[in-house]
Amino acid sequence: MRVLVIEDEEELAGMIAEGLRAAGMAADVALDGGRAMEMAAAADYDVLVLDRDLPGIHGDTLCRMLGTSGYPARIL
Repeated sequence: MRVLVIEDEEELAGMIAEGLRAAGMAADVALDGGRAMEMAAAADYDVLVLDRDLPGIHGDTLCRMLGTSGYPARIL
């Protein structure tokens, strides 16, 4: 499973990604909404772990944008 962790607190994002990797998943990290959009456009993630209060593109807006675009991942 491929997961994109979208979290602006770098230490927290790293801990989440580390836990996912320990569970056998591939995990990437985006620290802001703009970078998350770039990464989501470049790869098909199975799941997005999304913080709401992000710099750049707010998490709510990012969720709407991905949802209306038909992005295949589940957004958590």
